[in-house]
Amino acid sequence: MESLPEPARIVQLPDGTYTYADQLPATFQPAAGPQVIHQHIHQAPPDRTVQRIALGSGIGAGTVAAGVYFGPLLVGALTTIAANLALLAFLAVVLAWGVHTVVKSIGGPDGKAAAKTLARARRKGK
Repeated sequence: MESLPEPARIVQLPDGTYTYADQLPATFQPAAGPQVIHQHIHQAPPDRTVQRIALGSGIGAGTVAAGVYFGPLLVGALTTIAANLALLAFLAVVLAWGVHTVVKSIGGPDGKAAAKTLARARRKGK
């Protein structure tokens, strides 16, 4: 197995900038050798709680992959359905209020008499 090449060394110039040791300007004279900067980039690991629980319960990796892929799609679809139902319910309420207002204002005395009759019928039914 071949060994990997040694990574390029990074040095800090007197003006505070950083550069690679093999790209130093010709006028640069390091005082006590190049200063090596070790850079560690950390990234939070992905949350694998669901996968660990699923794999621990004995289901296969395909099921876990399907859950990871289709889970967000299901949430999005359910959210869309809920939003559509909320909009339809709002429209139904507005239309019912509008019909009620129009019938009440246009009905005249016959409409008021019919409303009283219906109100009496409801009271007797209880």
